[in-house]
Amino acid sequence: MDRTFQVDLRGVVDLLSHHLYASPRVYVRELLQNAVDAITARRLADPAQAAIRIEPPDVTGDGTLRILDTGVGLTEEQVHQFLATIGRSSKRDDLGFARHDFLGQFGIGLLSCFLVADEIRVLTRAEGGPAVLWRGFADGRYSVTTEGQHRAEVGTTVTLVPRRDAEEWLRRRTVADLAALYGSLLPVRIEVGGVPVSGGGLPWRTGADGRRERLQEYCREIFGFVPFDVIDLSVPEAGLTGVAFVLPTPANPAARAGHRVYLKRMLLAEGAEDLLPPWAFFARCVIDTSELRPTASREALYEDSLLEATRQALGDQLRGWLVRLAGHNPRRLGEFLEVHHLGVKALALHDDEMLRLVERWWPVETNVGRMTLADFRAQHGLVRYCAQLDEFRQIGAVAAAQNLPVVNAGYIYDTEIIERLPQVEPGALIERVEPGDLTTAFAALDPGLELAKRPFLQLAQRALDRLGCEVVLREYDPAGLPAMYLTSRSAAFSAELRATRERADDVWADVLDALARTDEQDRPQLVLNHRNPLVRRVTELPDHELVRLAVEGLYGQALLLGHHPLRPADAALLNGSFLGLLNKAVGHEGGRG
Repeated sequence: MDRTFQVDLRGVVDLLSHHLYASPRVYVRELLQNAVDAITARRLADPAQAAIRIEPPDVTGDGTLRILDTGVGLTEEQVHQFLATIGRSSKRDDLGFARHDFLGQFGIGLLSCFLVADEIRVLTRAEGGPAVLWRGFADGRYSVTTEGQHRAEVGTTVTLVPRRDAEEWLRRRTVADLAALYGSLLPVRIEVGGVPVSGGGLPWRTGADGRRERLQEYCREIFGFVPFDVIDLSVPEAGLTGVAFVLPTPANPAARAGHRVYLKRMLLAEGAEDLLPPWAFFARCVIDTSELRPTASREALYEDSLLEATRQALGDQLRGWLVRLAGHNPRRLGEFLEVHHLGVKALALHDDEMLRLVERWWPVETNVGRMTLADFRAQHGLVRYCAQLDEFRQIGAVAAAQNLPVVNAGYIYDTEIIERLPQVEPGALIERVEPGDLTTAFAALDPGLELAKRPFLQLAQRALDRLGCEVVLREYDPAGLPAMYLTSRSAAFSAELRATRERADDVWADVLDALARTDEQDRPQLVLNHRNPLVRRVTELPDHELVRLAVEGLYGQALLLGHHPLRPADAALLNGSFLGLLNKAVGHEGGRG
């Protein structure tokens, strides 16, 4: 035998309060929604009937809150049908009106009032029918009566009897603030205690005179900043209009931006996320939409194909604004990029037009001064770049001295942008430079001189063998730099393996040894500069111990000058060479005395 489900209304209310709605304050929104839907249903017959009046407890005088509307009202049958059936999608379809004309979607809005009330009374009258009183209680009971009920005009009055712990939610100031928050843009007159809180219309649909200043002030009121610029938004298929406000200060790309979203002019969310593509973190939007779907809680947008298409369309409009700036106001574009280059560079990773904009307008750091990538290509042809900031710091000045212009691509997105250049500019030539590559730009010694210095190199190599470093003697500018420590990615990887090997247990040590053996030939280099007077003197020292200490000292200095991290072994060597040289100097002075 079939049976009917029993519903524990208190359990449903608890579910709503803890898992569906973020706050009890939504009860004001749901009451406004029902009233606006009722007015919408009546408006075709009588457009003048468009008013909602809220009377807080200090007006009613009996501790209750009342909301009165001039909407279509309900018959007794509809009261049973709509108010006593949980999950009914509302009266709009049964009354024959198009779904998109209404705010309601899920038919559970009235239940949200039980978040703040123990009893809900609905006094309603439809055209040509008697007044009907519905009384619902938080424990699931309800009653319906027409006897002794009077309401002269068509419409509905909802009365809330507050819960003992919820009186604050029904106070005049709270209700007025919430009614203004949710309903200020609604196309109906809303009053709280006789004071209007709506009727301003959509802020972006105002006259041209002073429009920008008004929108800037509107942005300051709702977001707390005066925007860098204002961008009009429109997505007809989503029934969407609105504006995007460009932040005047840098934004954290990882932070999830919050946008203000209205659904048919009723506030849906103050901090809606994922309305814009992730790269557009420099903008905050206020939009009104008629076609995007809300979630069941009506506090966010439902993720579907229309929202995805809308997100793409809004991203295209922001991109178009940037392109127009580039074409008509380069100075303004430069100001924007100074603040929000990260967002534009993020877009350039996927968008060819934005990549060309970044190449042309955003200056990058190079070892021959700041300039755009377009200017760098025009002056030098080949775009040599360091992919890491430390690499550029290590070789930038020395590479410039060898007439090798290099771009610092160690900042976020710069490497990816440079490596994308040939995809949109077929003639673009790029080459990644590593510190180890710089050795090939240094001049080799004369063969005879190199042969004469071989004994010194053998001594120097023995001094640094235990550190896995190769000693090389070259000539390069500037002559005042005695030595450079140069390494490649693979050499750095091998050095890290060796350092990890020293801390690993026997099992993992064997594994790391096997990995390290594959890169034994790729070692960092200490490149001594034969043009440096000190280096030339060191190569001629007859004292082998003094040669060792001098080479170790040059090694330590090269590490420090190149901003390389010091391993414990490096620190010990640097300390030992300093003390050894000091001891030699003291001993020499003592012997002379």
